Amino acid sequence: MATQTETRPPAPADQAAGPPKDGFPIGKVLGYFTLIVFAIIYIYPFLIQIATSVKTNEDATQNPLSILPNPYTTSAFDRLLETDFPLWFFNSATVAILVTAGRVFFDSLAGYALARIKFRGRAALFTGLLAVMAVPGVVLLIPKFLVLNQLGMYDTHPALWLPLIADAAGVFIMKQFFESVNPSIEEAARIDGAGTFRIFWSVVLPMARPALITLTILSFQGSWNELSHFIVATQSTELYTLTKGVASLTSGQLGSGNQFPITMGAALLMTIPVAIVFIIFQKRFVAGANEGGVKG
Repeated sequence: MATQTETRPPAPADQAAGPPKDGFPIGKVLGYFTLIVFAIIYIYPFLIQIATSVKTNEDATQNPLSILPNPYTTSAFDRLLETDFPLWFFNSATVAILVTAGRVFFDSLAGYALARIKFRGRAALFTGLLAVMAVPGVVLLIPKFLVLNQLGMYDTHPALWLPLIADAAGVFIMKQFFESVNPSIEEAARIDGAGTFRIFWSVVLPMARPALITLTILSFQGSWNELSHFIVATQSTELYTLTKGVASLTSGQLGSGNQFPITMGAALLMTIPVAIVFIIFQKRFVAGANEGGVKG
């Protein structure tokens, strides 16, 4: 008895040759190369700042774009400590801490009120908040000076931080986050007898960790780098902050000639606290964002 042999169709050429091999990833290489070029362009001025701060005045003048100091010296930092730089640092730290704490608390309160409490004129108030965000800050400098002068606060320490203790952008951020929280959580707490502030403080606010950390970073950075408000709020040298003091280095006696290292040293020390705060809170922000919250 003859056996029948089963015939199968020939396999396709690409299947017989195995899985296709990817070619040279020219697009990915060009993408990484572009990112590296832009990273160098962005980082290079910071490297120049660091290098110039440890140069001599002659080396900084003759080789302004070199990142290799010749010779290396810390005389600029020694001279900087002989100025009012420690006082400027103290004033900036005080203002940044007070403004950051105030914005986190008051912006959260205002954001929760606009998101949850129903009252007459809430929509108009929120529209006015958005309008304030659209107004350039320079336009408000003269009115701010007039208000501070009329209240007798001009050239005082509260004038540095009290007008900055709340801002429209922070209220907007917190309002948008609170609106994303499931209202059923608050209803359950209200059934248990909790009041409005208790619900806000003990239930909703702990869930707003990502928004609070974002607000903390923005508030600290904004108050630490603020300059225009300090110009119109004070004039005494005892109330100078870092931004105003470092600006005076470029226009005063130390700013004459080629004394670039002392200015770059002051700017370098000024950027360290902001970088530390950003690095610390960025990790917590990512962790809080991954945890998430119950949202509707």
